[in-house]
Amino acid sequence: MELGLTTFAETHPVGGDGPVPTAGERLRQVVEEAVAVEQAGLDVYGVGEHHRKDFAASSPAVVLAAIASRTDRIQLTSAVTVLSSADPVRAYQDFATLDGLSNGRAELMAGRGSFTESFPLFGYNLADYDELFEEKLALLLKIREEGPVTWSGNFRAPLNDAVVYPRTENRPLPVWIAVGGSPESVVRAGLLGLPLAIAIIGGQPARFKPLVDLYHRALDQGGHEPQPVAVHAHGYIAESDEQAVADFYAPYAAAMSGIGRERGWGAMTRDQFSALRSQSGSLFVGTPDYVASKIADIRDTLGLDRFMLHTSVGTLPHEKVLRNIELLGEKVAPQVR
Repeated sequence: MELGLTTFAETHPVGGDGPVPTAGERLRQVVEEAVAVEQAGLDVYGVGEHHRKDFAASSPAVVLAAIASRTDRIQLTSAVTVLSSADPVRAYQDFATLDGLSNGRAELMAGRGSFTESFPLFGYNLADYDELFEEKLALLLKIREEGPVTWSGNFRAPLNDAVVYPRTENRPLPVWIAVGGSPESVVRAGLLGLPLAIAIIGGQPARFKPLVDLYHRALDQGGHEPQPVAVHAHGYIAESDEQAVADFYAPYAAAMSGIGRERGWGAMTRDQFSALRSQSGSLFVGTPDYVASKIADIRDTLGLDRFMLHTSVGTLPHEKVLRNIELLGEKVAPQVR
């Protein structure tokens, strides 16, 4: 199973206190963290797209290109690309360019977006949320095929016998569908024969088993071969459970409580955190042995091919993230594998 890390290049907790790095400082840290992921023997690094002050990475392909120049082996993925508010032509060009720079290591994870800031920013109406994604995904998949594209839709200018350059070498650009738990999105991924990435940021991971089963049925119905399934989840590893909780709880609670205020949730409590940290919960926080056991459990329950740990929720100090990466590669990965 592949193991790796994802980040949104968080700059500070929403509503939290403490020193706040500039966007440039945080992005340079992200590059160093990706280099550490490769040095630790891990497989994949992902950068998500956001358009707000507490996240520095609004352009994952640019950040991943900087990482490509410093690494040789790890897969480089968006986590995610908000395709609903993007131009599929430009998205393809960005990631085909990244694929060439990285010698065939680029992936595009397409999602509808759990944050909505990009929609008004790029002139889209949230009322078209589902239709935007469906149309733009269809166009992206046509563009990555060989040959000219003739296409028309509701949300961008038509294409007439167009070939989008540059092209990827030796393979079509890998496109994943990233979902947060929508059955419709899971079925779409399966019917299209695309790999599936599930963000599990609350509750019990075992409860996602029916969605994975639904995905496999949709793959069969679409006449496709089995495809990889990945999970993205929050977590942090330290030498002791006490240290892991002491390091992670405050920034995590500040970030989740801040987002909760925006969305009408209650503030994160210590009891909620403890429940999420339990063996059946969605937080992967603790010693290497404990986190490895939880990853192995979710791998076996959901039949995973990839697990991506999202550590910089809040955010943690850079040096603690680097130590977390070392432990994930040196202590957790061998046990899981």
